[in-house]
Order: sequence, then structure tokens, then C-alpha cells
Amino acid sequence: MITALRVFAAGVVGQAISVFARFMTAPRAIWQGIEPVPRQRVYFANHSSNGDFVLLWTVLPAPLRRQTRPVAALDYWLKSPLRAFIGRDVFNAVLIDRRPEARTTDPVAQMVEALDKGASLILFPEGQRNMSEEALLPFKSGLYHLAKTRPEVDLVPVWIANLNKVMPKGEIIPVPLICTLTFGAALHLSPDEAKDAFLTRASSALLALAPAPLGKA
Repeated sequence: MITALRVFAAGVVGQAISVFARFMTAPRAIWQGIEPVPRQRVYFANHSSNGDFVLLWTVLPAPLRRQTRPVAALDYWLKSPLRAFIGRDVFNAVLIDRRPEARTTDPVAQMVEALDKGASLILFPEGQRNMSEEALLPFKSGLYHLAKTRPEVDLVPVWIANLNKVMPKGEIIPVPLICTLTFGAALHLSPDEAKDAFLTRASSALLALAPAPLGKA
């Protein structure tokens, strides 16, 4: 009974978050290089706001949304009971411990396990929010290891535009603003492709989706 109520509450809260996100940002998905079809994918995106994965999850069609899990920071989403409920129950996030010295599970192994159970993933390869003047931070190696372990899974770049302006750093009240999410063509690791070469190619594919002048940087 408690489990059923928890599942029901998670569904209601998830719908409420989606409606709120759409109201505040009027998000527009631009399927520029790929179609929203039921295929297992890893959506990798730029990261400038804590709301990034919420917005990406929200713009996916409902059948895709139900099978897609964000990869998120364990220390952030387990900081309070409410965050833990949203992270674990509402979004079914793959929670990664960002503290290497405290980890009991390899992050790539966690993501592979989720893929092997049929999930798609939302991943931010910069590894942290980008608060710098650079368009993108250097990619961490996780995307490469994931591509190497499960080379058949589509890796889809997604550029999220304007969300950092909806909730500027230090502000409490969001500023209503239209956001766009541009989905590019899927990537796969080429045979014998080196890690650095692949990460550069993935980063370039993501940056190419950014609005000018970022995309030309």
C-alpha cells in the first residue's frame, strides 16, 4: 500500500514538475539531426543549470520520457528527503557519487547497468555546471567509456539554450523565457578511435548545435 502510494505520488509530482517547466520556459525541441523514435539512446548535453535534465526530460515525448533516466550527482539529490524523493522516485535518476574516495560503485558500471535494463540516459559530460565564460568545459572520460562498453547505443548531442537565464545564479524567482533544445545526429565510437579524439569529436558535435555566436567559437 505504501509503495503504491509512493509510486502514485511520484507520478503526480513528475507531471507537476513537467507542467511547471513548460509554463516557465515554453521549451521547444528541435529535432535537427534525429527523430524522436523509441530507440535506446544516451542524450548528452551542455550543463549550465540544475534544471537542465528536468527540461530535457520534459521535452521528450511521453513514451521516451518513461524509459529515460538522468545521470545526476548523488550528493546533491540526497541532501534532503524531498530531493531524494524527486531524484530517486520521480526521475529514477542514476545517482553518481562525485567523490572518488567515497565511491563503492564505478559510475560507468552504474550507467551500463541502467542501459542493460533497457533505459536511455541523460548525461552531462562536462561533469559539473559550467559557470565560466567558455561555451563548454572539457569533457570527462565517462562518455567515452560508455561508448566503448556499449557501442551500439546512440549518443545524441543536445544543446540547451537560455535555461541559465531563466534561473540566474543567486536568484530565487525564475524569469519566464523561451528555451530551445536542439537534438543533433547520433554519434558512435569508431573502431580504434582514441579517447581524446572521440571526446573532441563529441564536444564539437554538441557545440555545433549552439546558437551563433557560440556555435562558431
